[in-house]
Amino acid sequence: MASQKLKLSAKAHLPFKSKNKEKRQSLHINRKRATDSIKRDERFRRRREEDKNPTLREQRLKENVPLTLERKRVWDDVDSDVGDGLGVSVNIERLKRRKVEEEQAALEEGEEEEGEERSEGEDEERDSMIESASEDEAIEIAKHAKAPKRRTPTERATSPVQSTRSTNLDFTPEALAAKFPTLFSTDAPPVPKVLITTSLNSTLHKEADHLTSLFPHSVYIPRSSHRYSHKFSVREICSFATNRKYTAVIVLKEDLKRPTGLTVVHLPHGPTFHFTISNWIEGKRLPGHGNATDHTPELILNGFSTPLGLLVAHLMRTLFPAQPELQGRQVVTLHNQRDYIFVRRHRYVFRDKRKTEKSVVGADGKEVKGAEEIRAGLQELGPRFTLKLRRVDKGIQRASGQEWEWQGGMEKQRTRFQL
Repeated sequence: MASQKLKLSAKAHLPFKSKNKEKRQSLHINRKRATDSIKRDERFRRRREEDKNPTLREQRLKENVPLTLERKRVWDDVDSDVGDGLGVSVNIERLKRRKVEEEQAALEEGEEEEGEERSEGEDEERDSMIESASEDEAIEIAKHAKAPKRRTPTERATSPVQSTRSTNLDFTPEALAAKFPTLFSTDAPPVPKVLITTSLNSTLHKEADHLTSLFPHSVYIPRSSHRYSHKFSVREICSFATNRKYTAVIVLKEDLKRPTGLTVVHLPHGPTFHFTISNWIEGKRLPGHGNATDHTPELILNGFSTPLGLLVAHLMRTLFPAQPELQGRQVVTLHNQRDYIFVRRHRYVFRDKRKTEKSVVGADGKEVKGAEEIRAGLQELGPRFTLKLRRVDKGIQRASGQEWEWQGGMEKQRTRFQL
């Protein structure tokens, strides 16, 4: 017996609630089946129409962009010169691009003025040419001369592929580079040498060893507070590390035997960055994990666009050698999204595409030319954790941090991000 077409009854739409429990259940089931049937018929109808006219599908996918928190991001309206304002939420790359466009427009206006002065004697000939032109040609000229449509501020400030864009460290403000000359040095960066330690009487020896495998050329020195030993402060440890040619000191903090914080001190004179750690997962707990080797990994920095974000990106860059060992096929990714820095380490391999797999798609949604039959496989090595910047101190200070460059927790607007 063929199933009958389900239809929504008038009773299903009324605010009716029976006293009988079984009737209420049957009413709810019938209403749910009817609505599901209507939605399914609508999907099939739309699919048949889109198969006949593929432009409808392209238009629907173009308009059907989810309104996420990243697309609602609010930028500060500032001039092209932002200085060293670490608390300013502005896209440096977009400001630089706008400044270049304004300079080009000014040059074009100057050239046009010179051309007008030279062409004063040719006005009569030009007028005769315009009068002889037909109406169709005039319409075409007007179409070409029409100014391009300007995008709305929301479209300019957001992008559906913004999270996949790597950080361009060349767009650093001059004032920010002058304020932190050791981080934004134009000379060749030295080979990093990192000293890793923990808080007093810490139990995170295994986690500290994992960090030594993550940061190349790093060494872990336990920090104890024995009753007969001297309790070295972070400033004393930094002085000790500076005398022995270390470039950075990392202090791992804990609470309830779990890593909760990470303090990174850039030697020899600072600044000091305070991060909190969440979602720490060591490598052996990851499904399908691999074992890391001693090769120097590649570094990927994503999503750092503000002056504060560029400062953090330059700090992370100093913790890794400038020349990676490509034969190791290891890559460390620091992806910033909503002011949370996701730290991941993978091993990659290039292989042939299987028949059941799709081709590689670029940021524009189209297949990448030359890579139709190639796919990349990833294997996570660990550790996996998430960082959030809390404070940036001037120089190397005590734990209280009386003088700070930037401090988090003061922004109450969810759509305004700092990194």
